[in-house]
Amino acid sequence: MQFGIFTVGDVTPDPTNGRTPTEHDRIKAMVAIALKAEEIGLDVFATGEHHNPPFVPSSPTTMLGYIAARTERLILSTATTLITTNDPVKIAEDFAMLQHLADGRVDLMLGRGNTAPVYPWFGQDIRQGIPLALENYGLLHRLWREDVVNWEGRFRTPLHGFTATPRPLDGVPPFVWHGSIRSPQIAEQAAYYGDGFFANHIFWPKEHFMRLVGLYRERFAHHGHGSPEQAVVGLGGQVFMRRNSQDAVREFRPYFDHAPVYGGGPSLEEFTEQTPLTVGSPQEVIDKTLTFRENFGDYQRQLFLVDHAGLPLQTVLEQLDLLGEILPVLRSEFAARRAAGVAEAPTHPALSARVKS
Repeated sequence: MQFGIFTVGDVTPDPTNGRTPTEHDRIKAMVAIALKAEEIGLDVFATGEHHNPPFVPSSPTTMLGYIAARTERLILSTATTLITTNDPVKIAEDFAMLQHLADGRVDLMLGRGNTAPVYPWFGQDIRQGIPLALENYGLLHRLWREDVVNWEGRFRTPLHGFTATPRPLDGVPPFVWHGSIRSPQIAEQAAYYGDGFFANHIFWPKEHFMRLVGLYRERFAHHGHGSPEQAVVGLGGQVFMRRNSQDAVREFRPYFDHAPVYGGGPSLEEFTEQTPLTVGSPQEVIDKTLTFRENFGDYQRQLFLVDHAGLPLQTVLEQLDLLGEILPVLRSEFAARRAAGVAEAPTHPALSARVKS
């Protein structure tokens, strides 16, 4: 079981004092958060990809390459790589390069994106989102596995005798997660290729995502990759902790109430009841996180969102210290409940060899 954090890289005013970080400050804060993640023993740091304000992570591989040079163990991933508006040739090249620089500590999560204006900025049409995702990944999958590719599709110029460089590290492509919050076609795509499926169930009730994960597991087995229980699943979550749960609720409430993605919607109490958001004591975070297994079965990766909605960097670092304290408990409890025959969390063979040596 891998535990980590992800960031969406939002630049949001702090509702308690009205201060808005600069883009420079926010980018540097994301790096500091990644370094703290390695310090406390987390396994994964993932960044989103956005090309519109108020977000800053428009070039995830640039950021992850910088973090790779300053870390030794942390797996570097994306919380979304836009498979619809990025050219699959460039994705193949960028992540293979990052894979070499990070000695295999790289995977990625593909998504379609949900910001309509971004599509025409990159010459695409959001109405073609699903076909774009399916076609582009079909090409990306081949580019990492075939030394010479001949290809023709609907959305880009053909390729004739093309070789993507560099080739994946040791001939093993980065592991791919397909992320979705609503599209069964993406769950089917992940199952067809035997890739991972990431259900970032941070905004909607768990029942919706239980159906998506259930579909993915069923189709994973249908396509001959193993039993439904052997499918590779990742989940999102959100936490805010203080030693005393009342203090956590009191401190986090203004951030929740004024966050662009929450404000004007359900109350904090309603949201914590219906979604994975946990605002409370460390023990409450442990207890609720363990229920995810009851809802979704054994899974391989748990990522927490901890740095959004204008939370200052110091507060986020305090959250990570608390997360580091409960991490051994989460590891041991998930391991004790784990059924036999469940797939291991994905890592590059180079990392497994390093651990054995």
